[in-house]
Amino acid sequence: MTSLATDVLLALFGLVGGIGITAIGPGGVLPTIALFLLTPLGPAQVAGTAIVTHVATGVAGSAAYVRSGQLRERHTRRVAGLLAGVAVVGTPVGVLLNSLVSARWFGVVLGVFAVVVAALVVLRRPVVEREPGTGRPVTGREPATGSILAIGAGVAVAAGLVGVGGPMLTVPVLVVVGLPMLEALAAAQVQSVVIASAGAVGYLLDGSIDWRLAAVVGVPELAGVVIGWKVARALPTKRLRIALVVALVAVAPYLVLHG
Repeated sequence: MTSLATDVLLALFGLVGGIGITAIGPGGVLPTIALFLLTPLGPAQVAGTAIVTHVATGVAGSAAYVRSGQLRERHTRRVAGLLAGVAVVGTPVGVLLNSLVSARWFGVVLGVFAVVVAALVVLRRPVVEREPGTGRPVTGREPATGSILAIGAGVAVAAGLVGVGGPMLTVPVLVVVGLPMLEALAAAQVQSVVIASAGAVGYLLDGSIDWRLAAVVGVPELAGVVIGWKVARALPTKRLRIALVVALVAVAPYLVLHG
C-alpha cells in the first residue's frame, strides 16, 4: 500500500504522461518510470500496471483523432491498421521477455529506453523526398509497407517489455520516415489500443496488475490525453518537447542505479 504523497506523485506523472501521449507522442513512459521508482512493484507488475492504463488512453486518443479528422483519412487508417496488426504478434513477445528480466536489468533497460526516446524527440526530422532536377518536395508519399511493419513490430516488442502504449516510439519514427505529425499521432493511438490490450491480457494471466495503482495513474492520464490532443492541434509543442527531454535525460541515470 502506497502513501497519499506517493499516490499524488503517481497521479501527476500520469497526467503529464497523458498530455505527452497525444501532444507529441512520447509521454507514455512516464507512468512506467513513476511506478518503478515510487513503488515496491517488481518488473512484471510495473509493466503490467502501466500497460493496462494505456487501453483507455489509446481508445480516448483514437476517438479524439477521429473527431479532428486525421483517422478519417484513408492513408492514415492504412498506417494505423498495419501498426495495429503487427502489434498482435510483437506485444506478447515483449511480455515474455519481461519475465526473463530481473529488477536490476529492468532499471537498466528503462534507463536506456528513456535516453533513446529523448534522442528521438530531439533528432527527429521528417525525411522529405525531392523531385530529380527541380529539388521540389514530393507530396502525397506514404511510408512503405515494409517500413511501417518493421516499425510496428519493434515498437510492440519494446512496449510489451517495459509497459508503454507505443506512441512514444512510433510517433518520432513515423515522422522521420515522412508521415506528418498529426497523422503519426493519430495512427499511433490505434496501435496503442492493440499493444495495451494484448499486453494487459498477458500480464493479467500472470497476475501482474495492481488495479488500485492502475486507477491512481490511469484516471489522470486519461484526462491528460484529452488535454494533449487540444495542445497538439492548437499550440506549438516545442517547449513541451524540451521539458520531456530534460526530464527523461535527468531520470535515466537514477533508473539504472535504482535497479
